[in-house]
Amino acid sequence: MAPMGIRLSPLGMAVFCLLGLGVLYHLYSGFLAGRFAFFMLSEPAAGGPETPHGSAPGGAVDLRELLAVSVLAAVRGGEEVKRVREGNVLNAKAKGKTREGAEEQLTTGDLLSNRRMFYLLKGAFPSVQINSEERVDTADQETVSWDRSIPEDIKQKIQPKEVPAESVTVWIDPLDATQEYTEDLRQYVTTMVCVAVNGKPVIGVIHKPFSSYTAWAMVDGGSNVKARSSYNEKTPRIIVSRSHAGKVEQVARQTFGNKTVIIPAGGAGYKVLALLDVPEKNQEEADVYIHVTYIKKWDICAGNAVLRALGGHMTTLSGEEISYTGSDGNEGGLIASINMNHKALIEKLPDLEKTSHK
Repeated sequence: MAPMGIRLSPLGMAVFCLLGLGVLYHLYSGFLAGRFAFFMLSEPAAGGPETPHGSAPGGAVDLRELLAVSVLAAVRGGEEVKRVREGNVLNAKAKGKTREGAEEQLTTGDLLSNRRMFYLLKGAFPSVQINSEERVDTADQETVSWDRSIPEDIKQKIQPKEVPAESVTVWIDPLDATQEYTEDLRQYVTTMVCVAVNGKPVIGVIHKPFSSYTAWAMVDGGSNVKARSSYNEKTPRIIVSRSHAGKVEQVARQTFGNKTVIIPAGGAGYKVLALLDVPEKNQEEADVYIHVTYIKKWDICAGNAVLRALGGHMTTLSGEEISYTGSDGNEGGLIASINMNHKALIEKLPDLEKTSHK
């Protein structure tokens, strides 16, 4: 009941209610619109945009897709490497020294290949950690798209397999064998991509830009490359870095005999391919690959994955598995083989492990 002496006008009550509704509208319209927009973005309509390329519900990635874009990245990076070398616009400069005191070279080929490979992989798999030999300059960002197509040979051999995105680390080497690249020793040059899951290398891609040959493999999946059918375990042919040939030769011949062949070569990717059945006229063949000093993980991860997929081994000189998480360097040197008694090889070369820390 209204207070005595005051009569409420129906028209006044209606105006009052309308004013109240107007106030409530202004107070809550922004909030409701925001909630509506959130709902629409969270639940896309049928036929609308799906999860980002390379991603799956729950923060997972498909390793088959990651293999496909890794092959494409290695090829695209190789195109830059080849174009710079053939145009003779290397602009080579020293970027520092190795632990052994040798000058490390940096060229335009390294930088352009790195940019192309990094942004292609990052655009396809934005939630995956990518480690590269060269620094990525955000001011020089490049948009490189992937249409999510998967080559037929990968489709035929590899089944889709999802893993958590946080378990994946991608290692890219945009130009392996830069020193040889500057010397125009083209056969040694490769571009490489490796995918590690929980620190274990599971996908490896090694591409040779100057012959357009690409080797790829996935552990427990398939590959487009095979191991050679015959190896010499008694007097193996040992492939080593050009700068390490003298360190390895004396110990190796004392161990395996004077008939042991030492093959000096450039590039970790090239040395791994030497252990395989590669249809390349400029590719040497070896039975064992040995490196006796510190080496970066982007140099060896792809080769490690390829060997693992084919039943081979790559370990430190003391026989320890190499983890592809944490620091970017491997302190213990390495020995790689396939279709051989890897443990026996390690036991025959005990002195080499000591030189890996010098």
